[in-house]
Amino acid sequence: METITHRRVAVNGVNLHVAEKGEGPVVLLIHGFPELWYSWRHQILSLSSLGFRAVAPDLRGYGDLRRPSLHPRSYSILHIVGDLVALIDSLGQDKVFVVGHDWGATVAWNLCMLRPDRVKALVNMSVVFSPRHPKWKPVDSIRALLGDDHYICMFQEPGQVEAEFARMDIKLLVNSILTYREPAPLTGSKIKGFRESPVEELPPWLTEEDIHYFVSKFDKSGFTGGLNYYRNMNRNWELTAPWTGVKIQVPVKFIVGDLDLTYNTGNVKDYIHKGGFKRDVPFLQDVVVMKGVGHFINQERPNEISDHIYDFIRKF
Repeated sequence: METITHRRVAVNGVNLHVAEKGEGPVVLLIHGFPELWYSWRHQILSLSSLGFRAVAPDLRGYGDLRRPSLHPRSYSILHIVGDLVALIDSLGQDKVFVVGHDWGATVAWNLCMLRPDRVKALVNMSVVFSPRHPKWKPVDSIRALLGDDHYICMFQEPGQVEAEFARMDIKLLVNSILTYREPAPLTGSKIKGFRESPVEELPPWLTEEDIHYFVSKFDKSGFTGGLNYYRNMNRNWELTAPWTGVKIQVPVKFIVGDLDLTYNTGNVKDYIHKGGFKRDVPFLQDVVVMKGVGHFINQERPNEISDHIYDFIRKF
């Protein structure tokens, strides 16, 4: 891990912390919530050993970033995609390979939708493409389908979930989220229940050192930056109106665990397996459903995920 280099890059009005290693074609690794560049630690080492330059930023609002205002309006999808386009520019690249997970997958879908000219190919995990519905705002749809107790609804009001998190030990919270494996939607009630059901033993893929790294960063930064991504979901719907009906026009591989809460929410399985996904992502080349794997798939099965990424991107 000590061979991974770290630097700050000034992009789009913020200074992103970037971890990287290797020489060759760039692979941009985009993390989710509540994560950091560190979630890609295994893939950085693997891809760099195979002739690629692996680049993993802490996204706006995370980790060692010198943050902009914590006001939610600074975290629209146009801000986040703008950060990554500027980062690609700073690397001297016209196009890069992109890999995303969780919110990083959502950001990656939008990068491909807004700037397909900057992406060679995409490997995305856990979160499927969600085309913009011309009438239904996403948070309103989630609330109608899954109720006010769904975690995304819980995250909407600034300060509310921060206060809930403040009642918990950060280590307990990070442990509980990273090891969550229930194949069902996550609710606010379940999050509040983490206090009563602490993780007694870490799974073999997650060490105390790993937990310490995440805790040390979130202890300093807090969670507001990452939560603001959720608070922009309806606003992103408004901002992306000109892209209604746009399909993802880059080669794609999608990977998800069969125990992932996202895979077991709403009609996601039908969307993936009955033609909707391929309709909206016409260059979708492969869908991999990994058995017995939860949400944090790139950490839980690091070697397999690294192999999946390499096997796909080496074709281009």
